[in-house]
Amino acid sequence: MKKIATILSILSAFTLQAQYEIIWSDEFDGENLDLTKWTYDLGAGGWGNAEPQYYTSNSNNVDVDTGYLRITAIEEDFGGAEYTSARIKTQGLFDVKYGKVEGRIKLPKGQGIWPAFWMLGSNITEVSWPKCGEIDIMEHVNNSFYIHGTYHYDNWGHQYSGEDKGVDVEEFHVYAIEWDAQKIKWFVDDILYFTANIEGGVGSTEEFHEPFFLILNMATGGLWPGYPDETTVFPANMFVDYVRVSQKAVANVPEIENNTQLSIYPNPTTDWVEINGLAASEITNYSIFNLSGALVTEGALLNTKVINVTNLQAGCYVLAVEDAQGILRKRFRLMIQD
Repeated sequence: MKKIATILSILSAFTLQAQYEIIWSDEFDGENLDLTKWTYDLGAGGWGNAEPQYYTSNSNNVDVDTGYLRITAIEEDFGGAEYTSARIKTQGLFDVKYGKVEGRIKLPKGQGIWPAFWMLGSNITEVSWPKCGEIDIMEHVNNSFYIHGTYHYDNWGHQYSGEDKGVDVEEFHVYAIEWDAQKIKWFVDDILYFTANIEGGVGSTEEFHEPFFLILNMATGGLWPGYPDETTVFPANMFVDYVRVSQKAVANVPEIENNTQLSIYPNPTTDWVEINGLAASEITNYSIFNLSGALVTEGALLNTKVINVTNLQAGCYVLAVEDAQGILRKRFRLMIQD
């Protein structure tokens, strides 16, 4: 029997606190960059932003030491460029569709310094930018007091929207997004400061319903920040304590349509619940999960549509019902009382 892990209905008297489980992370505890998780972007050429640096894989520009990733921008001539820095990504190694993406990061300040923690659509090589979509979890430019959270997409040309948040970037902060089929939310240290509506691809935001890969980099100059000057201090160091990607324990299977021909009664209940509605005769199996997504009990519903729940402790559960083909027909929030 399928383990159904998506919650559709929420009773008005209760609030779901879905738990996130880490599916990918780098704690940067080794001695070198983990090349099973990251790869390099290399070279100069401006990167679409007229950036004057050359991205390298040199240990002077990107290194792992004492539990931190360090990306360093250096003023030096290299490959015809005036500066060197680093840009690493998970492209081809890891991508994700929906979830929580977070990094604990400390940034430098300085004219022309442009560090970022961001994501690009994994189909960029097929559809190009901006049709692939871009999610900027955090960007900072120059000596600003603000970091920027932004999303970019295509709607008959490049479109973008975002918000700023005042932060002391020279101290460590956790920069994060929470992303699902309805919204992308931006956080600093668990404080929400911006929300984007992407439900149903509204406003031509269908890009954000596809997998994305992760990027960490620090540019030196470009069209947005301008260029370093005599006040800019080099080397400039960006430190990353960790990057973690999590998904809700109850949201790891494909979504299906809600079946309004089914209902349950009574709810809340103490010892039993019955499946009702025009489609009730088609239901043959049920599964009950706790809010961590763990299967609690399951069974068959052949001659009766009544489920005995006397063995369940008081609390909130997810009841999923299926037909004889194993197709999920509906999920309910089920409340058990003492």
